[in-house]
Amino acid sequence: MEEIGILEVGGFQIGQAQDMEAATGITVLLCDTCAPTGVDIRGGGPASRETPLLDPRAASTGIHALVLSGGSAFALDAAGGVMRYLEERDIGFDVGVTRVPLVCQSCVFDLAIGRKDVRPDAAMAYQACLNARRDTVEEGCVGAGTGCTVGKCGGADFAMKSGLGTYAVRNGDLCVGAIVAVNAMGDIYDIDTGKQLAGLRGEDGTGLRSSEEFIYAMEAQKAAGYAANTTIGAIVTNAAFDKSKMGKIAAMAHNGFARTIRPVHTSNDGDSIYALSLGTVEANIDVVGTLASYVMGKAVGRAVRAAHGMCGFPAMRDLGLL
Repeated sequence: MEEIGILEVGGFQIGQAQDMEAATGITVLLCDTCAPTGVDIRGGGPASRETPLLDPRAASTGIHALVLSGGSAFALDAAGGVMRYLEERDIGFDVGVTRVPLVCQSCVFDLAIGRKDVRPDAAMAYQACLNARRDTVEEGCVGAGTGCTVGKCGGADFAMKSGLGTYAVRNGDLCVGAIVAVNAMGDIYDIDTGKQLAGLRGEDGTGLRSSEEFIYAMEAQKAAGYAANTTIGAIVTNAAFDKSKMGKIAAMAHNGFARTIRPVHTSNDGDSIYALSLGTVEANIDVVGTLASYVMGKAVGRAVRAAHGMCGFPAMRDLGLL
């Protein structure tokens, strides 16, 4: 098994756009063909658009694009910009009189870090499509990761900056990759070593402490947490599966969240993972799902390592944790 760039999985492009002053942005995955896609949502407060398309009982066989963005539910109109971009290129589901692009979207809550009145919109999404590339993907405080933070159970004063991360591997002919915007209430841990990488800072603003221990104390004190979370991402693979099986792979990928984010899937999160089939390689679903869990966990780590300090939130490099 070897590490590869996520775009080496093939069958799609990634485009990004952001507003650094407002600390928000958008990441778009544009599929070369209608890609069978599944989703698994485990957080208690998701902001999403068109996810019912991915229900195995729905008529659609796949989607043409996936949008990951900041802006919370206010940004769900951004998918319209992707639809316009695709419609102009005659891409979408043929309904006789026109083609309707099938576009799903999920959002993180980043309204509290930059400007609450500026959110990703259709114009930003359209620009992200124009920026789409097949070679490299910038990580850190870009795209959907622009306004991401972690370690928020103690409030904004003790949180850290996070961002967008990717990771992918090739195992024989099989390729599996992950992209994720990490905006978690909890702490971030390395999937290989178990070491805490980022999260709740110490009472003096330096070092790290355990969000889990902090939450246990919250219960005794009846204190309120910081409800501004949600981690969203996608698995991409060249394995050929229908959307029902891709839903199972998305579910297994959540193990990558569980191994690297603690706590995760809380009532104040909207944690969502999509899984897109972009190729024709025959593969075992459990192999793909197991790899999906691992690459997602690696991508989570990359998201905090690549981030830089913004808006008063320090990143790993600012605290000497890299």
